[in-house]
Amino acid sequence: MTAHDDAQVTGDALEALEDLYEDAPCGYLSTRGDGMIIKVNRTMLALTGYRRQELVGRIRIHDLLAVGDRILYETHFAPLLALQAGVKEIAVDLRRADGNRVPVLLNAVMKEQTPTRPEEIWIGVVAASDRRGYERELLQARQRAEEAQRRAVELARTLQESFIPPELPRVPGMDVAGMYRPAGQGDEVGGDFYDMYEIVDGWALTLGDVCGKGVQAAVVTSLARYTLRAAPLRESRPSAILATLNEVLVNERTDRFLTAIYAQVHRDAQDRFRLTLALGGHSPAFHLSKEGRVSMIGHPGTVLGILDSVELHDVTVDLAPGDVVVFSTDGVVEGRGRTGFFGEERIGQALSASRDADAADIAGRLMDEVVAFQSGMPSDDIAIVVLKIPD
Repeated sequence: MTAHDDAQVTGDALEALEDLYEDAPCGYLSTRGDGMIIKVNRTMLALTGYRRQELVGRIRIHDLLAVGDRILYETHFAPLLALQAGVKEIAVDLRRADGNRVPVLLNAVMKEQTPTRPEEIWIGVVAASDRRGYERELLQARQRAEEAQRRAVELARTLQESFIPPELPRVPGMDVAGMYRPAGQGDEVGGDFYDMYEIVDGWALTLGDVCGKGVQAAVVTSLARYTLRAAPLRESRPSAILATLNEVLVNERTDRFLTAIYAQVHRDAQDRFRLTLALGGHSPAFHLSKEGRVSMIGHPGTVLGILDSVELHDVTVDLAPGDVVVFSTDGVVEGRGRTGFFGEERIGQALSASRDADAADIAGRLMDEVVAFQSGMPSDDIAIVVLKIPD
């Protein structure tokens, strides 16, 4: 290859490099240290709508920016560039010659001054219209998701409130109180419920826990509450009423089971209270006597909603003045802390320590201890109902 051929190859290469610079996929410009534009490619001219002679040697890069972005350039872009000789993906808006704006990303490197070359800044300008649109879509999607989450939390709270009476009825001669605490942040409807209402010859109390959470659990919870309210019209014994609930759940094929307590409180002519209850797979009630003895009330029974035939038992106890009976879901006894479950022993200790308090205080203190045992974030819903015979 001759010297002429070498020169021809070199010339072609330089021309190719020049074309690559001028028609690159992104805009390129070079500025002095003060921001004055000294070189610009055709892509940048097409992006901004300016002619070359309107930019080179006439305006600074700052002048192409919107007012707010000029401040960003001077307070962030330029100092960062001077500090580390390079910046990446600074999002700004360029002002086009026609007055419109175009969103871009700036990438820049600083070439230090040498004896043969002054300080120079090379800047790559990437159009970001599509990216900005994508970011806006992401932001809108996030806002929609947050709004949906907010509505879901509100729906969960509303549904849960429908399962928990705002206050329990007044029972002559008896102090009653109920309390509920959802699991975690309370942003998902749970399956715990309780209710108390008057029946023909006394008062009925129900408390239960549906397996799982969410809408399906809420449907079963609602079905259970209203079935238990309607069943006493046909049945009188607590065990028969729970059997009716089991029949309804099995026939409805809810795919959910539940545990429940159904209790009846009767008052005789001498103002003595008698409590009769049945357990459908639920843990027994706690009985605290006036003397401070803690015992359990209830005989284990079959979980409801799974089997066609269930084994349920009625248990009756007489309540004396000063007695306390506590009903709770498994979020109490099975509340898990760092040392294991809260357990029956801690429940007994909590009740003994608060036996002189009224029903509301007993429920509140027990709730506080269970929640504190789980570091303030219970893993399961907690429902507590307290009955106390005033001394």
